[in-house]
Amino acid sequence: MAHLVVQVVERCENAAENAHLDLSQCELMQIPDAVYHLMRNTELKTCNFSGNVLKKVTPKFALKFSAITDLNLSHNQLSRLPDEFSSLSELTTLNISHNSFIVLPQVVFKLKKLANLDAQHNAIFEIDTEEAISSDCLAVVDLRNNPISKNCRDKLQDIKTSFRLELSEEVEDDW
Repeated sequence: MAHLVVQVVERCENAAENAHLDLSQCELMQIPDAVYHLMRNTELKTCNFSGNVLKKVTPKFALKFSAITDLNLSHNQLSRLPDEFSSLSELTTLNISHNSFIVLPQVVFKLKKLANLDAQHNAIFEIDTEEAISSDCLAVVDLRNNPISKNCRDKLQDIKTSFRLELSEEVEDDW
C-alpha cells in the first residue's frame, strides 16, 4: 500500500513538470485530496485515471482541473459523472469506456469543446436525448458493446447529429 502512495506522489511530481497527470493503475477508490493539494499550482492538460476502482468522481475534480483537454476514466466502476463536469470547458476527449454506466451522462453533451466520447463496454441502454447537444465540436460518440434499447436507437437515428455515432449490431431482445 505504501508503494502506491509513493507512486501517486511521484506521478504528481512528474505532472507538475509536464502537465500530464497519469494516475492509471494505482488502485484508487477515489481521487485523494492530496492529489488536488499537490497539483494546486499546476495547470494540467491531461488526466489519466484508467484502471483504478473509482466509483465516483467528485465535483471538486472539475473545479480544480478545469483546463484539461483529455480525460481518461476508463476501466473503473463509475456509474455517473457530476454536473460540474460541464465546467471542463477545454475538454476535447473523454474516455468513460469499461465502467458501470447504465445511462449516458447528460453532462457529456454540455461540454462545449468535446470532440471524442468513448463510452463503449458499459451497461448503457438509454440516453437522455431530449436536451439539445451543445457541443459543435463533437465528432465521434462510441457506444459499441452497450445494450442500447431499440427505442433509444430509434431516437438516436432521428436526431440530426453532426457527429459519427458508433453502435454495435442490434441484437434482438429476448422478450
